[in-house]
Amino acid sequence: MASTDNNSILPLSDGTPHPISQSNNDQNKPQQEQQQPIVIVDDSSSFLIQVSETLPPIETIQTFLSSPSCGAISTFTGITRNNFAGKKVTHLSYEGYTPMAIKELKRLCRDAKAKYTGVDKLVAVHILGECPVGEASVVVGCSSPHRREAIRCTEYLIDELKGRVPIWKKEIYEGDEESVWKENVEWREGRQRRVMVKEEKD
Repeated sequence: MASTDNNSILPLSDGTPHPISQSNNDQNKPQQEQQQPIVIVDDSSSFLIQVSETLPPIETIQTFLSSPSCGAISTFTGITRNNFAGKKVTHLSYEGYTPMAIKELKRLCRDAKAKYTGVDKLVAVHILGECPVGEASVVVGCSSPHRREAIRCTEYLIDELKGRVPIWKKEIYEGDEESVWKENVEWREGRQRRVMVKEEKD
C-alpha cells in the first residue's frame, strides 16, 4: 500500500493532486494500529460502502442518497451480460480481499468528494462470488445539488473503481470453453492502461 506521507502521495490517475486523507492525529497513532486494515473516514455518514455476496436493494441506495439539498441523484449499475467475443457467458465470478477492497473504496469516495466538492453523499458497493447473467455486480453513485456534477462524479467513481479496487472478475462460458480471469482495461486520454490483473497459480 502507498504511504500516506505528504511527500510520497502521488496524483490521481487524471492528474488531480491526491487529497491528504489522514489527520495529524492519525499519523501519530502507534505503528501497530496504523497497520490494521481500518480507515477513518472524515464523514462516514456520507458514504455507503459494501463488499459482500449481496448488494443492497436499489431502494436502500436511493434512500441513502436522497437529500433535501440535492436536486440530482446519479447512479451506475454494472450487470452481467450473456456474451463476450462470440462466446456465451453463463455467469461471472468475483474474488477479492474484502478489507483492502473496502479500504480502497473509502479512499475513492474521499477522493471523489474532494474533486467534486458539491457532491453530498456517495455509494460504492460491489458483489463477491457468483453473479448470473442479468444480475448486478456493482453500483456506484452520488447526490448533488445539480445534475452535471453528479453525472461526472458517477463516471469518475466507476472508472477509478475499475482501476484501483482489488476485485477480480472471472468469466465462465457455456460448453467446453475455458473460463478466463479478465483484467480491467480502462481508457484515459486516448490511452489504454492495464490494471488489476489476477494471476493464476500453477
